[in-house]
Amino acid sequence: MVDTVCDSATPPESVHVLRDDDAGLNGIIVLHSTRRGPAAGGCRLWRYGDHAALVGDAMRLAEGMTYKNAMADLPLGGGKAVLNLPEGDFDRRRLFAAFGRAVARLEGDYVTAEDVGTSVADMEAVRGETRHVAGLPPRDGRPGGDPSPWTARGVFLAMEEAARRQLGSELKGLRVAVQGLGHVGSALCGMLHQAGARLIVAEPRPGIAAEIACRYDAEIMGRDSILDARCAIFAPCALGGVLDAENIRRLRASVVCGAANNVLATPEDGDRLVDRSILYAPDYVVNSGGIISVAGEYLGWSIDEVATRVHATGVRLGAVLSHAAQNGLAPHRAADALARARIVAAPAPAAAVREAA
Repeated sequence: MVDTVCDSATPPESVHVLRDDDAGLNGIIVLHSTRRGPAAGGCRLWRYGDHAALVGDAMRLAEGMTYKNAMADLPLGGGKAVLNLPEGDFDRRRLFAAFGRAVARLEGDYVTAEDVGTSVADMEAVRGETRHVAGLPPRDGRPGGDPSPWTARGVFLAMEEAARRQLGSELKGLRVAVQGLGHVGSALCGMLHQAGARLIVAEPRPGIAAEIACRYDAEIMGRDSILDARCAIFAPCALGGVLDAENIRRLRASVVCGAANNVLATPEDGDRLVDRSILYAPDYVVNSGGIISVAGEYLGWSIDEVATRVHATGVRLGAVLSHAAQNGLAPHRAADALARARIVAAPAPAAAVREAA
């Protein structure tokens, strides 16, 4: 599993190799940018074929976080931690305590949280070693815990905006194909069902697929065959790189809007979607709800503040799509241009942001 990013990579500010053989820690932290504030991005735990694949994934994901945080107007830069999943049994708490010590050594330049393969319990182990972590159990009415429901809410709101723009329609009655039923994909299905959408779902774990299908009266398809589904909206909510030249030719949807990071295999694939008159809602614009929750927790915002910022996801997407139309750009290129402009224009971050937690 290697995610890709929708534009040419720019060099990171720094790269930190993590190794603690006794704890089973083998990974990397990439600080892509601290121009807008401390580099924020989750910790991914996955099994990679080799170290080069792990490093490549971390580099691309960290850059994506820079763009995501800029487009969400957060006082944060972009970073990512990627850890190789140990073979066999291992002491999970010990591994994440070792990771927490690595985060602490960066002295606030990196803020971590959950990502693919990690959990609230893992972040609690990290918190035992450093305060520069979010995704902890909520307390005192503040944001916290699993941020995936916020991600799902933002994707749903963006999907409403995309459907209005492309189809002149509400979601009610539309067929939506959701690929991937993890925490975000499952929550998104619930929101779509409540809105009256008709669901098609794909998930490699048959028990999860059956549960969601029964709960929301959804049709089940295979993870690959769902690309051929007749639907209004295709929602990739699994891993990245799903839309390459071959798969784009297969799509029968009018809109692509989902929670997965780095949906496009290459920048040219976004142009191919335009050529097929398929509206692409840029992933890092629509799936920012989780990092908004993380930012709110770390910076001490209220839940109301987090909700207000997440509920503006559709508005932010609308601004990107308007910019694309006005300047003759594909949506992913319009989003990249707007994100870069925000990064370049950012003043030097206040030291107080690094000390917020």
